[in-house]
Amino acid sequence: MMSIPRKILVAITARPSYSRIRSTLQALNQQENVELHCLCSGSALSDRHGRVADLIREDGFHVAAEGETLVPGNDPGRMAETTAQTILFTTRHLEIARPDWVITIADRYETLGTAVATSYLGIPLIHVQGGEITGNIDERVRHAVTKLSDIHLVANAQAAARLMRMGEHPDSIYVTGCPSIDLAREACQISLDDLALALVGQEGLDHFNLEGEFIMVLQHADTTEHESSYRHMMMTLQVVSASGLPFVVFNPNSDAGSEATSRAVTDFRRDHPLAPMGMIANLEGRLFLRLLRQARCLIGNSSVGIRECAFLGTPVVNLGDRQNGRERASNVRDSPWKPQAMAQALTYQLQQSYAGSQIYGSGHSGELMADIVAHLALPRKKRFHDPA
Repeated sequence: MMSIPRKILVAITARPSYSRIRSTLQALNQQENVELHCLCSGSALSDRHGRVADLIREDGFHVAAEGETLVPGNDPGRMAETTAQTILFTTRHLEIARPDWVITIADRYETLGTAVATSYLGIPLIHVQGGEITGNIDERVRHAVTKLSDIHLVANAQAAARLMRMGEHPDSIYVTGCPSIDLAREACQISLDDLALALVGQEGLDHFNLEGEFIMVLQHADTTEHESSYRHMMMTLQVVSASGLPFVVFNPNSDAGSEATSRAVTDFRRDHPLAPMGMIANLEGRLFLRLLRQARCLIGNSSVGIRECAFLGTPVVNLGDRQNGRERASNVRDSPWKPQAMAQALTYQLQQSYAGSQIYGSGHSGELMADIVAHLALPRKKRFHDPA
């Protein structure tokens, strides 16, 4: 007699979330006892941010439902409203679908909406990448989702220990590494010819010399100081431009302040038409990481500089407080928002080379996570675990 497959629903609200969980989805699809569904909302449906829901389908995964939950605007209030819309959409879908488990990823504000809806409906929740510390609103969201979750798949032992201090039972915590490292491992196999072909059509990159030295810029608005987003981005572009090297700038995420960050890039481009500057609106995750591996240095404040760049060995200048508290490898040099300090850090990193590190995993986390999820016993009533 065949067993009833376990119904797993994965909530995906943004392109980075999908990049982080893709290898796990692939491995879950190979599990005979798993029926996999994806629930897409937020910027995963935004054309401006690459409409990753279409890519999910192209990769062969079933999208069970889409919800237009992203509230237009560029301030903290709209982030709160988007979270509220995510609760409504997720609740309505889960009441009908009734999956055995829901998986939510990391710490974006929409993640909290998924966790609230799932918890109130009494459906077991699995949280990926909890237990980490950063310097912005994401940390509050991450810890809140931890307390609403039943199972935790964390990147390293440091995160696991932190969850135990927060009252999570050791039996609910699994150290799996970060699945985004799986994507970085895949990216290393992409040829420069294929990468160059993918860049055709991106502004300023049709004939970009990938074998020469260049800098990548990936900078998001910090939700704790989003009023400074324009000034911070303009400062970074001026420092990078002064290096004399070509540079490639990526679109920011949809957090409060992102429109000001994008406007700074547009204004800098207008005022410096001869600058050796390329701009990328969206790029598939593996291609993005392959470009990152090829770069001489990454400057900005994205977690990719802490996680994936550790594995790739790419030098990083990490700006501001957005990644404060995250464990980092030797390839990261921190700098405050001060032009002289930023320039000094960039000059230093342009002269360095680093071996890859596995502090966030070896590139096989997806298989481990899928095996855990496929064989989990339904959780008992959650209680605060007070270590003796």
